[in-house]
Amino acid sequence: MLKFEHRARRRNYQHMKLAVFGDIHGNLPALEAALADMERAGNFDLVWCLGDLAALGGQARECVRRLLMLGEELGEDKLKIIGGNTDRYLVTGERLPFSRPQAAAEFSAYREQVLSANAIYAWNLSDLHWEEYAFLSKIIGRELRHRVAGYGTVIGFHAIPGDDEAMSLARDSADEEAADALLDRRGRLALCGHTHVAMDREVGGWRVVNPGSVGLSFGKPGYAEWALLEWTDGTLEVQLRAVAYDVEAALRQWEALGHPRIDWIKAHMGV
Repeated sequence: MLKFEHRARRRNYQHMKLAVFGDIHGNLPALEAALADMERAGNFDLVWCLGDLAALGGQARECVRRLLMLGEELGEDKLKIIGGNTDRYLVTGERLPFSRPQAAAEFSAYREQVLSANAIYAWNLSDLHWEEYAFLSKIIGRELRHRVAGYGTVIGFHAIPGDDEAMSLARDSADEEAADALLDRRGRLALCGHTHVAMDREVGGWRVVNPGSVGLSFGKPGYAEWALLEWTDGTLEVQLRAVAYDVEAALRQWEALGHPRIDWIKAHMGV
């Protein structure tokens, strides 16, 4: 069982460490790789998970259970978990709206997208028990906030504040669009996920950091990504970290478990 080292320290926050991760997507081997790397980094004051815990990969229930276990180890004051859009899909039955086909030539691809998504979400949902479902229900639609002494306010959310699906804080989004996404929030540092691409950029008076994706990285396929944030007397240092895991072994396991669209998930994992 993973143990995070605890070290006695006066809580004056002249020195503080925050681990941030998310977009696990039912990929337990990637989650274990990321948590092991966090353990090696050690001594975190806070650990934030920014959502999309369960859907798409092959081990939805196991990933939620692993995070519940981590919560028991660290305590609710130290580990904060919010939900993402795919967690909401599992809870509510909603789906990502696809662009409707405008011609017959577009219909086949549209139908395959919708049928694949529905098959995967239904399979993931069938893997959950009440405890995992109830936990996902509790965390969707939430945001995080913490004030770091000597630095300012840090906020955390899945995609953008108030919307777990928008892409306004992508790495290549226009500065004006990104700034507008943060317009009704106050703070200095914004932490987000959703795009599956790691990012560290300045926009509209904010520093915006995306740790990338643990289980379905688009920027570094085959790596579990997370971010280490460390403040020393008000100065922030950010490390965007990535650790390799055995993608092929994970996919073989999911295929054996009966993943209904293993070719779809392989393509999205860069295999």
